[in-house]
Amino acid sequence: MVKNCQMVDLGLMGYAEAWALQKRLVAARKANAIEDVLLLCEHPHVITQGRNGKREHLLASEHVLQQKGVEFHATDRGGDITYHGPGQIVGYPILNLGAIRRDVVWYVRMLEEVMIRATLEFGITAERVEGKTGIWVRYENAEEKVAAIGVHISRWVTSHGFAYNVSTDLRYFDLIVPCGIADSKATSLERLLGRSVRREEIAPRIAKHFGEVFGLELRESSKTELWEKLQQVEQPLAASA
Repeated sequence: MVKNCQMVDLGLMGYAEAWALQKRLVAARKANAIEDVLLLCEHPHVITQGRNGKREHLLASEHVLQQKGVEFHATDRGGDITYHGPGQIVGYPILNLGAIRRDVVWYVRMLEEVMIRATLEFGITAERVEGKTGIWVRYENAEEKVAAIGVHISRWVTSHGFAYNVSTDLRYFDLIVPCGIADSKATSLERLLGRSVRREEIAPRIAKHFGEVFGLELRESSKTELWEKLQQVEQPLAASA
């Protein structure tokens, strides 16, 4: 039986606010008070470091980050260090993997599959590279990364997720060693196509393939609906805690 998944496009949202929202959704999902959720958003300039990350992979000083208006957050996701910013689609699935498949590696591979399929719709073949998480393309005889993945799973409920470069200013990746891979170079869909690309061109494709890959029926909701639902379920959860 196909399960429902609420999809909400949050638009531009600060990283800290999005992370706080994820934590609330994870708690509600663990209590089975809400269905699966896929959040899509875009962040202002921010660098995040995963729990396995090395601080030396941040190449810019705190002063430089302040000058460029870039925040820094240490997080509990897997992976090393990455950049989020305007022109990038960030996806945060809050899924109960226990009802889908209890396999962390499979889950990461399927997130890659979602973005591989979406990229192919633009005539570009993206692929996995052994030993490197994310999706990659061959560009001028080099491997370049289109999308990064870093997840957290607690009691089989997922958080954090993926970041897909649509029209991202790639110069910001010079502030870090992307994903801790010294020879890793980031690219974007816009650069690969040689034309401007709007976020609205790719977001629905990512959502469509997400539903197909995970066997979920996506139901689009507004931010207001999401807030209201959370408030409704959190009150009895708090009372019973």
